[in-house]
Formats: sequence, structure tokens, C-alpha cells
Amino acid sequence: MKSILFFKNYKTVKGLAIFSLAIILMLQAASCSKDSPTEPKKNPVVTGPSALHTEGRWFLNEDNEKVILRGVNIASLEWTNTGENVLQSLNHVITVWGANLARIPLSQDRWFGKASGQTDGGLQYRNIVNALVKKSMESKTYILLELHWNNGNVWGQYIGQHKMPDSLSQVFLEDLATTYANNPSVLIGTYNEPHDVSWTVWLNGGEVKENFEQNGVTTPLDFDTPGQQKLYDAIRATGANNLIVCGGLDWGYDLSGVLKGFAVSGVNIVYDTHPYPWKSTDWDGKWGDVGRQYPLLVGEWGAEETAVNKQYGANITNYLRYNKFCWTAWDFHVSAGPSLILDWNYTPTWFGLLVMKELNEPVTVEDSL
Repeated sequence: MKSILFFKNYKTVKGLAIFSLAIILMLQAASCSKDSPTEPKKNPVVTGPSALHTEGRWFLNEDNEKVILRGVNIASLEWTNTGENVLQSLNHVITVWGANLARIPLSQDRWFGKASGQTDGGLQYRNIVNALVKKSMESKTYILLELHWNNGNVWGQYIGQHKMPDSLSQVFLEDLATTYANNPSVLIGTYNEPHDVSWTVWLNGGEVKENFEQNGVTTPLDFDTPGQQKLYDAIRATGANNLIVCGGLDWGYDLSGVLKGFAVSGVNIVYDTHPYPWKSTDWDGKWGDVGRQYPLLVGEWGAEETAVNKQYGANITNYLRYNKFCWTAWDFHVSAGPSLILDWNYTPTWFGLLVMKELNEPVTVEDSL
């Protein structure tokens, strides 16, 4: 009997042991699954702001409501491979200053990794630009990616501001447009400040001759420019319907030719002017009249602090507000003057205070065209 009893107890103990072991293994499995890496959650889809189009002189959103774009330039990606506090600056102008547009100057050589110090084919540079676009999307604001520096049609050489974009600029703009085709945040700028060519060359392209100065050395250059129309057509050929921004002559100031038969043919075209205080005060004749017929962006404006320039600041802000023109002030950088900030704590200059005041006073427009 004892042996039989022992046998029964043994079976019971064995059964309990097996049951307990099963429980322990289940708990361990649950614990392991909790501690083990899981499939990363997909990032939520970022819808961005309402996509823009133009009609008449107005910027319109998808609900056909008029939109007034106002903000700042954030420079340094034209002259450096990594930029200087650009993402931090973009976040600040959106969240603190209240800008809904940032203009970002770019370099075609750095985009493709052709500049000195780049060894990754431009990957890091493009990732920085992409981070800026992502930030704009997340904040439902707009970002103008504009070609600021080109190279006279020689990769890695003569990187800087030229009279006109070159053939390699078209390669850059096609790639930029392909990358951000129909991204609702992104506007595309064909060239910063064309100058010292005819309106015919500005629009339709042709030969450009110039003396390019760099590091104290002057180099004669001779290259072909595609002209604004061909650049517009090349961007549209990628399938991108983004707004395209075209700067005028006289270092981006003069748009008068647009009303004299030199308008770019197409849709969703914006004209860009840079009315600094040292330019002609014929604002109506040089760009204001254009802005009353076509979409206009005052892409650069600003001044250092003097009594005369303070009057300029009062005059131009009144003019912009009265005409309901869109604008981006130059520049949200400590040394690319006229500077909006004194330091990287974003202490505003006199000019910065003026821009902050304007950004905090909404501009209202009637929704009827």
C-alpha cells in the first residue's frame, strides 16, 4: 500500500511540477516578449498645410481662401555643407515669431556633394534640407527652397552668386522638384538674384559672360543659361505642380519686364523682388505694379539700424501691408546682414523687432477674387 501511495504521490507531484514549469515558461515568454524589440511603429502620416495654387495675383489654399505668406530667410546652407543652426532657427521663427513661410537659400554643388569637404555625394546636406521640410510639414507652414549659389557650369568650382543660373542649375532644380514634387509645404525658387543680362536672356536663355571673384582671384567665365522659361518647363516636366518663384533682374529687384512681354508662361508662378534701401524708390514701377497683377513675394528686404533705415522700415512695412504682399525678411542669422538676430539665443535686433511686430499683426483679406 505504501508503495502504491508513494506512486500516487509521485504522480501528483510530477503533475504539479510539470504544471508549474509550464506556468513559469509562459511567464518567462511573456516577460521576454515585453523586453524584446518590437516592430517599430510607423510614423503617423504628416499631412502638412493646405496645398497652394495661384489665381490672378493671389495665393490660394485648397479651399480657395486667400493666404498671405510672411516670414524670414534662414541662410547658411548656401555657404556651408551643414548649415548653421538652421533647424533650430526654423523651429524658433515658427513657434516664437509666428512665421508661416521660411525662405531657404541652397547651393547646387552642395546638394550633389560637389563642394570641398563633402564625401557622401551630398547625402548629409539633403537630409538637412529634408529635416527642414519635415518641420514645415509638421507645423503646417510653408518653405521656399531656392537656388542661391551655382557654379558657372563647372561642378565644384566658382561656387557662389552668378549673373544667372547655368545648365547644371537645371539638373539641380529637376532633382529638387522630383524630390519634393507636390509636397504641400514646398515652393521652388529658380534663382536668387539675376543681374546684368537682358530681359530676353533672363526669360529665354543665352550666353552669359562675367568676371567671377573668389578669394581675391578674378576668373573670366562664359556659360549658357537656360533662362527662366526653360527652368520652369523643366520643373513642370518632373510632374511637380509646386509654386515656382522667379527672381527679377538688378539683383532680384526689378520686375518691370514682366509687364513688358517677358512674363514666364505657365501656372502657379510667383515673382520675387528684393527692395533693399539702396535700391530705387520707384516701388510701383519696379515691382508693385507687377504684384497687383501677378502673385508676388518680396523675398528679401531689410536694413541695418540708422535713422534713415528706420524710416525705410516704416515705409516698406506700410507698403507691404497696404498692398497685402507676401514677404520674407533677410536674414535670420547673426552675421548675414541685415540681421534679424544678435545671437543664437535669438535676441532680436531693431530690424528683428520690426519684423516680429509685423508678424504678430494679422493681415486680413476678402476671400472674393
